[in-house]
Amino acid sequence: MVVNKTSSRARPARPSAFEDDLFQNIVNERHREILEVAAALFAEKGYAGTSVRDIGEKVGLLGGSLYHYIKSKESLFVCIHDMALQLAEDRIRDAIAEKKDPWDRLEAACVTMLEIKLDPDSLTMPMINDFQSMPVDVRASLVVKRDAFERIFVELVDELPLASGLDRGIYRLLLLTLLNNIGGWYHEGGLTPAQIARQIVAIFRHDR
Repeated sequence: MVVNKTSSRARPARPSAFEDDLFQNIVNERHREILEVAAALFAEKGYAGTSVRDIGEKVGLLGGSLYHYIKSKESLFVCIHDMALQLAEDRIRDAIAEKKDPWDRLEAACVTMLEIKLDPDSLTMPMINDFQSMPVDVRASLVVKRDAFERIFVELVDELPLASGLDRGIYRLLLLTLLNNIGGWYHEGGLTPAQIARQIVAIFRHDR
């Protein structure tokens, strides 16, 4: 789920419903607080603009006390990134599980993906979208999880009854590029994320 732009909107005061689910299994309340604060700071300032000291000051832990919970800024970012993508993957797989028709399955996946990506209260989506601004070594750590996430769409596109002359790899890349870049022009008050997703699938469904 890669977008080259970061959001300039004001960050919410607390995690969204998505982040509530994301962090619900973190038993240690202090650790959960650190993850939530770090996600908010990464979303607001970007990876480069956020320091371990910033995170520590927000949660009232400095020096060695903070490093009791985290190894480094990089490992913290990768942890939140991977958790968010795993939850997004789980939600998409749940949404398509009861669907039988390949086009219905693709539509359900696109709807779920856009509802997550375009949630105005999301902390994790802006930081995930910051991929291209990451240092090369950090990007390398993120690619494995991103490739695993995109396997959903490899499977979904492989199921589609496409014309024999269409390259499924190009088809999938075009679809994901479109889905991933909607945040650059989307604004609330027009079509909903679900309506946009259905329009996209209707356009990509060339047999009608």
